Amino acid sequence: MHELTKLIQSDMIPALGVTEPGAIAFCVAKARSYTGGTLRHVTVAMNSGMYKNAFTCGIPNSDRVGNLFAAALGYVAGNADKGLEALADVKPEDSVTAQQLIDQGRITVVLSGMTSRIYVQATVETDTDKAVVTIRDSHINVTKIERNGKTLFESEAEHAADTTEADAAAAGYVIHRYRLSELLHYAETVPIEEIAFVGKAYEVNLALFHEGLSSPRTTFASALLAMNGGEVFSEDEKNTASLLCNTAIEARVLGLDKPAMSITGSGAHGIITTLPLYGVCKIHGFSEDRLYRATMLSYLVCTYIKEYSGRLSAFCGCAIAAGSGMACALCYLKGGGVRELEFTLNNMASSITGMICDGGNQGCTMKGVAACDAAFRAVDFALKGVHIDAVHGINGATPEETMRNMGLIASPGMVQTEKTIVEIFENKLK
Repeated sequence: MHELTKLIQSDMIPALGVTEPGAIAFCVAKARSYTGGTLRHVTVAMNSGMYKNAFTCGIPNSDRVGNLFAAALGYVAGNADKGLEALADVKPEDSVTAQQLIDQGRITVVLSGMTSRIYVQATVETDTDKAVVTIRDSHINVTKIERNGKTLFESEAEHAADTTEADAAAAGYVIHRYRLSELLHYAETVPIEEIAFVGKAYEVNLALFHEGLSSPRTTFASALLAMNGGEVFSEDEKNTASLLCNTAIEARVLGLDKPAMSITGSGAHGIITTLPLYGVCKIHGFSEDRLYRATMLSYLVCTYIKEYSGRLSAFCGCAIAAGSGMACALCYLKGGGVRELEFTLNNMASSITGMICDGGNQGCTMKGVAACDAAFRAVDFALKGVHIDAVHGINGATPEETMRNMGLIASPGMVQTEKTIVEIFENKLK
């Protein structure tokens, strides 16, 4: 199996709701599993990206939002064995119990630092035990487990905790050894049976789309459907793509009870990199094989940018990284080669790079709309040979440099922006 296949296959994970509340709940549930007795206190420390993304994010199987409630529900009803679907078994009475714990002051969430590297540490104290679980760099990557002062588990990643996202990128990710032309060649030539697992992403994400379309809680979904002539699949590629993509995103951020298939640690990234492509293929009758190849290219370009920007940062990776991946895949579906893919990246880099991420919330739907609009425009121009020249702005001399520069805008470029966003959030609590 090709190493790029392994990279994507290991990264595709079903996530119920936004991944950050899921990760918080998972971490707390994992810590709780090492304790007995009666709860005294739960403390969850997290980096700015986690704090921001879960701040007003919908919680699966609940009508509540936010970090505090995700932590409380993780203690009350979280199932650590289910990973990012840790809250799949939550019942209405669990929300009542979780709110009681919050009202009693037994749940605390603290901001541990400004960084794009994922970090969550849950400490659960009872009258008999104290357990501490630490997660770093990906949403369910447990790096350390302590119980009553003794270390039960510690990974190498815990020892590398002080390295920065830039240090890690400089050390080299697998995908950064490839040129864009090589990513395209891989997508075009990899044995189709090797990437058949991509079909699961469409099964999961389409189920989420239908959940959003039928739910009375969504508002953008019905408007997007009306804009598409009341049909799921119309002759309008962009409206069809936007309907599929952004209905699923809205369902996800509201916490509806269907998972998304995440990529690079994000359900919205997984949605944007897939569902618009499905709409285009459905309209034009493209084969499943062609869809899967386009999807692998979409995933890989998204991953290339994200491994520079960091998994959590102050820019909207959903629109910028996932949107650029989707745009390149869309260009490929329309017959574009490496030259047109490079033009597409230049057009995307020159347009939506810098869009902020202000957490996982209903606003992600509008960012998804913008990403779809930008992608279709970027591709339409690129296929006509119209593009922003490499001499301008953050565009690089090569497509690889352009993707790197897009990522660097987020980290280290927008660290102060992240701080400002978090300060705005904290002021809203006062």
